[in-house]
Amino acid sequence: MSTTTLERVETPRLVCERLRMEHLPEISPLLRDPQVAEWLWPHGGPSEQDVIDGTRQKEDHWERYGFGIWLLRDIGTGKAVGWGGLQWTYVAELDEVEVAWAITPERWRQGLATEMAQAAIASAFGPLGLREIIAFTLPNNIASRRVMEKSGFLYEGEIVHALLPHVLYRRRADHPGAPDLATSDVA
Repeated sequence: MSTTTLERVETPRLVCERLRMEHLPEISPLLRDPQVAEWLWPHGGPSEQDVIDGTRQKEDHWERYGFGIWLLRDIGTGKAVGWGGLQWTYVAELDEVEVAWAITPERWRQGLATEMAQAAIASAFGPLGLREIIAFTLPNNIASRRVMEKSGFLYEGEIVHALLPHVLYRRRADHPGAPDLATSDVA
């Protein structure tokens, strides 16, 4: 598998491109937005240095594993509208590949997170050949839970992450009730 296959993925409304340090001017306002930070950093929003360090870690993840978080751009305007993708994470005392996302608040409730999640799932079960992936969030993040459910994730249970209660969802490649993403126009 060539990593270039995953470095740029298009969906009907998004261009998902490999996150790089050069994207900091576009990504920092998103991640530091209080409405976004509330869900990603519930102990208090990130500093600019936190965003720099996190972006560097995401860039290193791509180098190490050949997949990672994308910068999400509106396919029509080219404007950054979020980030998301696949990444290794340590949660519930296990190393797992998670689907993660953050969408700019002015584009919430438009289905962009679900569209990106479906592209990430297709990448996970297609080129990467993974057998299962996870997603997790704070229990009261109803919007993210809906994205997980619409993307075929099944509720697995409650966990503690970052000293806070979270809900864990899992998606298996062979789950019979999940949407068939292989025939989706999102791949």
